[in-house]
Amino acid sequence: MACPDGNGQLTTRGEETTNWLGTFNMRFDETSDLSNCFAQVSGSGQASGGACGAVSGPARPLKLMYNMFGMAMYAVDTLISQPVQPMSFCPSSSVPVPGLVPVTPPPKLPSPPAFVPVTPPPTMPSPPAFVPVTPPPKVPSPPAFVPVTPPHKVPSPPALPILPPMPPFPFLEASACPYGKWMMPEYRCYWKVVSPDTKVGVVFGLLAARKYGMEMTLWEGLNGRGEAYKTLLREGTTALLNSYNSVQYPYNPLGVVERMNWALMAGSTRQVLHTALSFMKANYGFGHPASTCRFTSCTPN
Repeated sequence: MACPDGNGQLTTRGEETTNWLGTFNMRFDETSDLSNCFAQVSGSGQASGGACGAVSGPARPLKLMYNMFGMAMYAVDTLISQPVQPMSFCPSSSVPVPGLVPVTPPPKLPSPPAFVPVTPPPTMPSPPAFVPVTPPPKVPSPPAFVPVTPPHKVPSPPALPILPPMPPFPFLEASACPYGKWMMPEYRCYWKVVSPDTKVGVVFGLLAARKYGMEMTLWEGLNGRGEAYKTLLREGTTALLNSYNSVQYPYNPLGVVERMNWALMAGSTRQVLHTALSFMKANYGFGHPASTCRFTSCTPN
């Protein structure tokens, strides 16, 4: 392969041997353009005498096939030529060359008839679907007019006398009275479940009997003051009476008895005073806006 230099003179760039079958490869590790280069096969002196073998053809220019990713590939046309028939002075081949056999062309087939487009028949519109017609509903005729005879006039009953209003139910009303109210004679009728002579031990249990004695009554308990356990008995007895008198009182009877026994079991003055203070707040209506003492005098005027 030869390429022109700067002066236009062809210089050899590379040589490769070929197998005389017309194929060879050359590779160059450079980036120069080889479009102006030429390739030619040179004889090696091994051809048979009289130029009966293959001979080299003229120089062919390189053709660029592709150039991408830094690689370029060139190709050339055929560089080796050989006559179709050997010269008369060339030795004949030992293998006979078969003569040309005339080829008879195949018989001409008749061409198919020309395609004639067939026009489809016009599409007939389908008849509309049958929709059953529902007859309108039969309207019933109005009933015959029947004259209405007015009923006999019933005399109105006599007016009822105006009854006095129902008395209130104290048990359902919110009521809380301090111990002083329970000790007044005019409110003695509100002692309904227990009496002033009921023993403390019977109402509050064995712990209260041991602490206050077997003979102490509820009336005596209401008079206790000046000492923590006496204050507890006074407010506890008042709380028990209020729980029997009003269902809306903060403590029920069983809850009053339980809190009394818890305070007595604790054995601490602080716990006793805390329980007595809780009962006192409930007895004076603290924490319940509607809890006021709703006693009315039991003695007639």
